[in-house]
Amino acid sequence: MPSKLKIHSALLIVGLIYGANYTIAKSLMPDYVDAYAIIVVRVTIGTLLFWLLHYLDGGEKIQYKRDYITLALLSVIGVTINQLLFFKGLSFTNPISASVIMTSSPITVLIVSYLVLKEKITFRKVLGIGLGAYGAIRLIGLEGVSFAHESFKGNLFILINAISFSTYLVLVKPLMLRYKTLTVIKWVFFFSMFVVIPFGWNELTQVDWAALPMSAWLALGYVVIGTTFLAYLLNTWALNYVSPTIVGYYIYLQPLFSTLIAITYRGDTLSRVQVVSAVFIFTGVFLVSFKKTSKTF
Repeated sequence: MPSKLKIHSALLIVGLIYGANYTIAKSLMPDYVDAYAIIVVRVTIGTLLFWLLHYLDGGEKIQYKRDYITLALLSVIGVTINQLLFFKGLSFTNPISASVIMTSSPITVLIVSYLVLKEKITFRKVLGIGLGAYGAIRLIGLEGVSFAHESFKGNLFILINAISFSTYLVLVKPLMLRYKTLTVIKWVFFFSMFVVIPFGWNELTQVDWAALPMSAWLALGYVVIGTTFLAYLLNTWALNYVSPTIVGYYIYLQPLFSTLIAITYRGDTLSRVQVVSAVFIFTGVFLVSFKKTSKTF
C-alpha cells in the first residue's frame, strides 16, 4: 500500500488541478475559444482517452442492453448539461464565485436524494440546506437579479450545473455497484459526444486554430488532459486506499486554490459578499455532511 503522504499528495494535486481550472479555462473564453467549442474538444478527446484506458484495463462488458439506455440518459445529465452550463457560466462569471458555488454540491446531492430516493432528512440537514441556499442566493445575486447582468446569469448556470451533476451522482449509483467506474465513465462520455458535437459545432468551426498562441494551446491542453483525464486517474487511484468521504473533503480546497490563483494571475478581488456567502455555504455543507459515527472521520 502506498504511503499516506503519496495518497494525500495525489488528492492535493487533484484539488489544485480543479482549482486552477477555473482561471485557466476562463482565460480561453471568449478571446480564443468559446465555451461550447471547448466542450466539444474536451468530450471528444476525453472519450478517446477513456476508451483507450478501458481497453488497457481489460475492457469490461456491459451486461444488460437496458443499461445502455440508462448510460445514454445519464450522459445528458452528467456530462452534456453539466459541462455546457459550467463552461458557459464560467465565461460570464468570475473563477472565485464559480468555485464557491460548486462546493454546494453535497447539499444538492442531499436534496436530489430526498426527491428521487426518498432518503430521510433530519432537522440539522434542513438547517444546512437553508444556510447553503442562502449563501448561494447571495452570491448569485451579487450584481443584481437580472439576466442583463452577466455575473447573475453565469452564477445561475454554475448552480444549475452543480444540481445537474448532483442528480447524476445519485442516479448513477446503481450502475457503479454493477460496473467499474471506468466502464461507466467510458460510456457516459461516449454518448454525450453525440450531443455536444452538433451543439458546439458552429463555435468549433469559428475558432481560428492557426492563430492561437502557445498559451491558449497550453490552457486548452490543461482543460482537456488535466481536468478531464489526469484528475480522474488520481482520484480513482486514491479511492483504492481511502474512503470517498476523505476524497470528498478535498473539494473544499478548490475555492482556496481558485481564489489564490485568480487574485494572483487575473487580478481578481475577494469581495465581502463572496466571503460571507462562502461561510454560509461551507456551514451548510458541514451540517449536511456531518456524521457522528467514528467511521466518517
